[in-house]
Amino acid sequence: MIRINLLGQIRPRAARRTMPSMDTGGMSPVVFIGAGLVLGALVLGFFYYTWQKQLNDENVQIKRLQAQKADLEQTKLQVEAFEKQKVILQQRVATIEQLQRDRTGGQELLDMIANTVSRTENLWLTEMVRKGNVLSLEGSSASINSVANFITALKRSGYFQKVEIKESKQDDKNLAVQTFTFQMTAEVSPPPAAQARPANAPAPAAAGKAPAKKG
Repeated sequence: MIRINLLGQIRPRAARRTMPSMDTGGMSPVVFIGAGLVLGALVLGFFYYTWQKQLNDENVQIKRLQAQKADLEQTKLQVEAFEKQKVILQQRVATIEQLQRDRTGGQELLDMIANTVSRTENLWLTEMVRKGNVLSLEGSSASINSVANFITALKRSGYFQKVEIKESKQDDKNLAVQTFTFQMTAEVSPPPAAQARPANAPAPAAAGKAPAKKG
């Protein structure tokens, strides 16, 4: 009897190809993943530490510069205060020196005027007023020549830059004796030697001729 196999011949199944496995030495891949994570954490930690250290150094530098700035501002304020105090002291010293010059120069000026008047014949002063550096003189004389000689003596004394006669006329009130009244101004400018001379130093004798005997 003939048998017919309708299902066909059963072919044997081909064996599946297996991927070649790496030799990990018996270590699991999880170990490699963990090692990678640890290495990455170490790298990140290194950079974090480096950047944090730089940031801390920058903060320290900023604080140091801020402290220096505060010190400089304090020093600037002290310098400004010293400058103001210096100006005040200079003004005080200048005032004292000016008062000293005025006191010394005033006494020498009086001595010089007195000597000049005594050396000028037939001339008398009736009023002398000083306002700043301007000296106003009023007086009388027996002649116009006496007034001219007095002006010349004042100019030669070295104490005046400019001497001007404002008025000179005959005195109508005294008809018995011929007299002249005069008004003049002089700009006071004592020589440097007179300004620097101490107050108790004797004043120099005014230049002029020897005093003449008056009758």
